[in-house]
Amino acid sequence: MNNDLLNILSNSNKDIDNQKLMDYLSGKLSEQEKHEVEMWMVDNDFENEAVEGLQQMAGNKKLEGYVDQLNKELHQYIRQKKDRREKRRINNGFWVYVSIVFILIIIILAYMVISRL
Repeated sequence: MNNDLLNILSNSNKDIDNQKLMDYLSGKLSEQEKHEVEMWMVDNDFENEAVEGLQQMAGNKKLEGYVDQLNKELHQYIRQKKDRREKRRINNGFWVYVSIVFILIIIILAYMVISRL
């Protein structure tokens, strides 16, 4: 099975091996292994619906195309989110130091005014 196809399932479940799930979808498992996957699907409704949806898709080429597209969109979304977070972060640059110096000057001037009274 294509590694890109498994990439989307990398953290999807901990109860069953992703390769076994992909082999189930492509019909490469023995009867005993099919039974094991089907018993797991009975206990997990969400995963059962996802597997049924994947089974209804016509052909692995089309499925691989969808998986590639989902991976690209996911990576783009994560990159955009990271960029937004970086923009919101306080930049430790020139203006931070200028503001600190300005505040210190104000504090020194205030002390000098108060001490003369």
